[in-house]
Amino acid sequence: MEKLITLVSFLLFVGILLCPILLLRKIKTTKIRYKFLTYLTIGLFLNAVILFVFACWSYTSDLMLLEHYGYDIDGMNEAEFYGNVIPENIDKVKSIQRSIMGIGWPLKAIFAFVFCSPWIIVVYFVFYLTDKIKLNKLKIQ
Repeated sequence: MEKLITLVSFLLFVGILLCPILLLRKIKTTKIRYKFLTYLTIGLFLNAVILFVFACWSYTSDLMLLEHYGYDIDGMNEAEFYGNVIPENIDKVKSIQRSIMGIGWPLKAIFAFVFCSPWIIVVYFVFYLTDKIKLNKLKIQ
């Protein structure tokens, strides 16, 4: 169960990193007039969607893991919460339980969007600089 959850989380993370690169390559091959604005608009939208799914998935996967380990979410006291949990897994369950407390996943998604949005601009300028370097090398030769 943990491996499946880790795999899905890893794929979503790779999607966050690769989505702007693939989008920019696709936009460069089309004949669009305002490529930067198109890239920025679509990139921010796709980034927001993937980050929203990633934040929702992290919360849902924590709940799935708690249920997998036998944690009773509807319990009234600590004995009912941890009644079905194997003693070896109690520390792991407590750490998962602590991780879902605090700010909710929508706020985590908003914070992630704020911190991951510059990645879209960085990718654009790296591609822009590499294109300029390639053009300069062609002019020199």
